[in-house]
Amino acid sequence: MVAHNTSFDMYALRDAFDNYGMEYPTFDYFCTLRIARYIVKGCYSYSLDVVLNHLNIEFGVHHKADSDSLGCALLLLKCLEMDGSTLEDLEGKYNFHRGKFAPNTFIAHLAIEKRYGSYDEFIKTLQVNPDTLDEGNYFFGKSVCFTGTCQYGNRKELLKKVAEVGGIPTDSVTAKTDVLVVGQQDYRVVGDSGMSGKQKKALQLLEKGKDIEILSETEFLSRI
Repeated sequence: MVAHNTSFDMYALRDAFDNYGMEYPTFDYFCTLRIARYIVKGCYSYSLDVVLNHLNIEFGVHHKADSDSLGCALLLLKCLEMDGSTLEDLEGKYNFHRGKFAPNTFIAHLAIEKRYGSYDEFIKTLQVNPDTLDEGNYFFGKSVCFTGTCQYGNRKELLKKVAEVGGIPTDSVTAKTDVLVVGQQDYRVVGDSGMSGKQKKALQLLEKGKDIEILSETEFLSRI
């Protein structure tokens, strides 16, 4: 099975099976959102419609089930063609493993990569070309933090974007934070409030008069 953004779709499917007491079916699955990020370069976003338009692939009307299904299939085939690989090749080449459903088993589609103790360690290793610094960019000189799951780039990619334009990427909200970018939150982690600890901290700082801006990931991308 193939889907675009399995980090949402497959967890929702799993929860539906659990909610109705249904046994999990057996199938492997791949995420075209992740695969496209590895292979298709130059996209400002990896939303299904944006990637397909970037590749000049006609697929119909975005957010219609039949069109999106066709688009997802065509995107996977195009990625395999561009990379000259099989699905099995991709797993080894880009260090990820496919997701899997089976009775009493759910395995997420995940990257297998070097793990840093925290994003702080990753930030410390960032090396930026001085030529990319942009004093006119909205985030130049601003301390920027992220929370939640990013849909149009992983956390490391977006932290690097901040550094490349001259912003200050961070992994915690403090009195020095200028911008908090909020991605998709997992209700199983954040609870009924729907807010992460970073969001709560940002709101507390706002109440104290601190000038901190809270942006969606889309708003961030439109300004970067």
